[in-house]
Amino acid sequence: MKTRDTQLIDIRPEIPSAKINDQMSAEEHFQNATLRPIAKLQNDLLVEAFRNYITKHKNVYYELTVEKRMAYIENAIQKDIKFRNSLKGMLIGQFTLDEYRTYIQNSSALNKRMMNLVRERIQSNIQLLEKGIAV
Repeated sequence: MKTRDTQLIDIRPEIPSAKINDQMSAEEHFQNATLRPIAKLQNDLLVEAFRNYITKHKNVYYELTVEKRMAYIENAIQKDIKFRNSLKGMLIGQFTLDEYRTYIQNSSALNKRMMNLVRERIQSNIQLLEKGIAV
């Protein structure tokens, strides 16, 4: 029987552009080896969570220009602590035990990297946030 850690790693997508080498910092290594694949795996859930965020905030998002929508996404992720913690949980819940142990050693720097990845993911999927489009 496979362990939870093995199963988690098995379902992660590979990201050929996420290079890993000996010259990079521990945070960058963790970002490319762990955070990027998890963010990609959780992409649809992250987009749906943001769609729910829009609904809970009276659909103001849909009245904004594209430029202001990008800022709205960034602001929601940076300033709304409850929402931010929810997004972090969606990624942290996919960590192996060793990854979690690494994460808690430097959670502040890794949280910043994590939220930047989430912001980039949601912003790059901005077309999926339109009304009536299913993920």
